[in-house]
Amino acid sequence: MKVYVKKLAKEARLPAYGTPFSAGADLYAAEGAEIPAGETALVHTGISIELPSGMVGLVYARSGLACKEGLAPANKVGVIDCDYRGEVMVALYNHGRQTRTVFAGERIAQLVIAPYYTADFEEADELSDTVRGAGGFGSTGKA
Repeated sequence: MKVYVKKLAKEARLPAYGTPFSAGADLYAAEGAEIPAGETALVHTGISIELPSGMVGLVYARSGLACKEGLAPANKVGVIDCDYRGEVMVALYNHGRQTRTVFAGERIAQLVIAPYYTADFEEADELSDTVRGAGGFGSTGKA
């Protein structure tokens, strides 16, 4: 699958896979940022992308950055629609107790490209019955 990437900044780097079997491609910071403890900073990647129709870009945390530095996307999973052509940015939240610095060129998140479906939502008076029914949070697996 070909995905076109436009550099919006000279310092920008194209997404890159760490290994041939990586599901997520690394996204890189185009510029540095200071993120105080308990706050969020919008980190620029300096790129825009053209995803094929029917595909979505999902922006996830990088496990090392999240576990070791306490930095992860504030929205947990970012969604890049295939018709979006603006700059890809990552809202990084600092879960730690001290200010963290993100440096230009640093890997800040990972991009997973996946197919998606759209639904035709139709109002219904009744829904089919299931064993679970209306059981909510924590309702499965109980005797």
